[in-house]
Amino acid sequence: MESQTKGFSPDLSNQSRGEWLATLRRIGEEYGFAEPMGKSHAAIFVEEGDTLVVGFETMSGIEALSETRTPLGFDMVNANGWSSLSLLSHGDTWFRDERVYAFFDQLQDDGFFDEFETVLFYGAGPCGYAAGAYSVTSPGARVLMLQPQATLDPRIAEWDDRFAEERRRDFTSRYGFAPEMIDAAAQAYVIYDPRERLDAMHSALFARPNVSRLRAPFMGSALQADFRALDLLPGLLTSAAEGRLDTALFAAMLRARRNHPPYLRRLLARIDADGRDGLARLLCQNVVSRMPAPRFRRRLAELEAGDDAVKDVG
Repeated sequence: MESQTKGFSPDLSNQSRGEWLATLRRIGEEYGFAEPMGKSHAAIFVEEGDTLVVGFETMSGIEALSETRTPLGFDMVNANGWSSLSLLSHGDTWFRDERVYAFFDQLQDDGFFDEFETVLFYGAGPCGYAAGAYSVTSPGARVLMLQPQATLDPRIAEWDDRFAEERRRDFTSRYGFAPEMIDAAAQAYVIYDPRERLDAMHSALFARPNVSRLRAPFMGSALQADFRALDLLPGLLTSAAEGRLDTALFAAMLRARRNHPPYLRRLLARIDADGRDGLARLLCQNVVSRMPAPRFRRRLAELEAGDDAVKDVG
C-alpha cells in the first residue's frame, strides 16, 4: 500500500467532545472511512500498511489515557506504519449492538480483512471481550486481550457480580461467547492478574489450544492504564501481531514494573499482609536505593526499629 499518512500524529487534546468526534470523522474520511453506528458506536479506519490493528476502545477511555486523545491504533500508524480500524463506544457496551454486528458482517462480505497480511484485534476489559468476539470475522487473525470478560451471560458467569446491570444485554446471539469466537484465530493472548479473582476466572474460560494466558501478578484491575503508563502497549501489540509474544518475552517486558509505584505498593501490601517482614525489608531496601519512595522509606524505618527493639529485649 502506498503511504498516505506520513507524519500522521493528530493531537486532539484541546478539543471539546463534539469537536473531537467531528475531527475523528474527518480523519477517517480523509485517510480511509468513518462509519457511525447509532448513538453509541462508531468506526474510524486509517489506511496505511499491510498490518491492521482492529482496536476496541471507549471514548472516555481514550480521553483519560491518551495524551493526544486519539485511539491507540493511531499510535501504531505513526510508529509502525500500520493501518488502524478503531471501534469506539460511548461507555461500556461490550459492543453488543445489531449495528455493530451488521458492520462486521459487511466487512467480512467485502473481504476487507483479506487485504492485509496481518490482522490483530485488541481490547481491554469489555473491549477485550469485543476484540475476541469479533475476531471470528477475520480467520487467521491474532488477538490480544487484557483482562477480558468471556461473557456476561449469568448462566455461565453468574459469579461475576461487577456488571449485574449489564446482564440484560444479549450475550447469547451472534458474536456472543467470546472464547468460541477465537477458535479461528491463528493465536490469541489473554493477559490478566491471577490475584484478581474474577478476571482470572474469565481468563480460564478462554483456555484453548491457540490461546496463551499470560499472568501479570500484582498489576491489579486496570492493566491497560498501567501498561500505557509503563509504555508497554506498543511492544505488546507488535510482538502479538508478529506471533512472538510468549511467556519469556512477556516476563522480560514486565520487568518495567520494577519502577512502577502502584505495582510496588500492591506487592508490599501483600507481603505485609503475609507477615513476611524479612522480605518486606529487602523490598523496601531495593526500592529506596533506586527511586524516591517516601512510603517505602517509612516502612523500612519501621522494620528496622522493630529489629532494634528485638535486639534490645534480647
